Amino acid sequence: MELRHLIYFKAVAELLHFTKAAEQLHISQPPLTRQIKELEKELGAVLFHRNNKRVILTDAGHFFLGQCESLIQQLDRSKQVVRQIHESVSGDFQIGYISSTPLTSLAKVLQQLNHQYPLLKTRLYELSTAKQVKALEAGKLDIGILRAPVTSIQLEIISLRQDHFTLVCGASGSYTLRMTDLADAPFISYNSRYAPYYHQQFITCCQRLGFTPQVMHECNNMHSILSLVESGLGIALVPSSIRHQYPYLKLQFTELADIPVYTEIVMAHHRQTEHPALASFKALSHLFS
Repeated sequence: MELRHLIYFKAVAELLHFTKAAEQLHISQPPLTRQIKELEKELGAVLFHRNNKRVILTDAGHFFLGQCESLIQQLDRSKQVVRQIHESVSGDFQIGYISSTPLTSLAKVLQQLNHQYPLLKTRLYELSTAKQVKALEAGKLDIGILRAPVTSIQLEIISLRQDHFTLVCGASGSYTLRMTDLADAPFISYNSRYAPYYHQQFITCCQRLGFTPQVMHECNNMHSILSLVESGLGIALVPSSIRHQYPYLKLQFTELADIPVYTEIVMAHHRQTEHPALASFKALSHLFS
């Protein structure tokens, strides 16, 4: 049995028409019929019932079609792996990300990347923007997902999305957008040294609302901020994209779309990076928007 037998059989089995299958395969019908008869002889089974009007798969034909599809898919996968081994698309791909990265989007990107490069191992590191910039400049990360602005001239920057701020409080919270409520409320935010630009945007947004926030608790990742909010220790202003990332937390969100203050998530890599998976990762950046 040869590969062409499988390809020819699959074409006839899917179209249930010898003439159409021959046209699709760019061969004449007699050789196709001959190849199918050879396959049936080798298998010792009839794969098709055929007459002048129609072609029907037998039970044996139905079973063999499933096996045939699996064999062809496995062969295609093997060809892809061999090609990637030849091209050395393996080893580690180091990815940095901030804690407010849309994780469902990141997962979709990694799934696509794994499909393209099954030998590639992705290494994920949750790091602040400042630490990512240093790691990218030093070649310790291949790519990073971080928060603008990024001023390093060594890095190429790609904008992924802009986020307005959203007010978040516990499910039983009674805070409103009234200035008196917000001015007296305890706020939870990033540490100003950990995320200085984000902290400044947060302050600016509060000032646009007409008050200066009382920051009572500071954290260095988004999950911690939201967990403290859920526990009733305060309220927070967070990027709007966070709203659907932690559905298991009992929280209330209030959009602030009319406040013209936002943060921007970007993708960055060193301008001299030549990792073969980099182009594919960048091509999938639309999944973050």
